[in-house]
Amino acid sequence: MKSLRFDIVLTILNFALLLLLVTQAGFTTAQTATTTILKTSALELVDNHGRVRAQLKVEADGEVVFRLRDANGTIRVKLGAGDTGSGLLLLDETTEPAIHMIARRSATAERPTTTSITLRDAHNQPRVIKP
Repeated sequence: MKSLRFDIVLTILNFALLLLLVTQAGFTTAQTATTTILKTSALELVDNHGRVRAQLKVEADGEVVFRLRDANGTIRVKLGAGDTGSGLLLLDETTEPAIHMIARRSATAERPTTTSITLRDAHNQPRVIKP
């Protein structure tokens, strides 16, 4: 009989300890998630020489732009998103657009191109793919 009481008390203590650990783990996770927010209007990554290699910023017109630069500071990748759609531009070694992807349903005077992918070959000849 004493053994049964001991087993019951030990089981209750283990269960209480388990509940305590579970609630503490959930509380710690919630705290960690709320402390990792960084608010800024621009973010730049620099290399060991202080040159900007990546840039994420909100432009004056509200468009969000992400740019990747090579070691010389030349933009090689540009990804943008705004009210009129989004786009991805990949530049080749001569800084000419090699791949230009645009996602936009309606053309505007400032941005007449609608959804398309433009590929350019070594002679700068475009091949446009449209839906």
